[in-house]
Amino acid sequence: MTRVVFYKSDGVFYGFEEKGHTGYGESGDDVLCAALSAMTMLIINTIEVMYASDVEYTIDEETTDIRVVARAALPESGADEKKQYAIAGLIESYYYQLTDMTEDYYEFLEVDVSDEYI
Repeated sequence: MTRVVFYKSDGVFYGFEEKGHTGYGESGDDVLCAALSAMTMLIINTIEVMYASDVEYTIDEETTDIRVVARAALPESGADEKKQYAIAGLIESYYYQLTDMTEDYYEFLEVDVSDEYI
């Protein structure tokens, strides 16, 4: 099972952590894992390239643990409001997408939110 915990501060989504293998399919043929990976890379690339903002991320290929933090989504970052809103909205959209996916993949995917600031 993959567990995804989204980071939220004062109601603003600014990152997430993914841990574990989904177990939906064999390694290399797991479409759920592939979907999560593609969406995660889309978020990282969008923040870095399209929004020209820093995003901290680590990807452990062995464990498939991924951590993404985009502090530019937070008001205290100093980024302009449009950029904050866009980055936070992108991450929040990922949260809603995964929450919807848990309806069909509840045995393989778990989604939570943490208000603990990291």
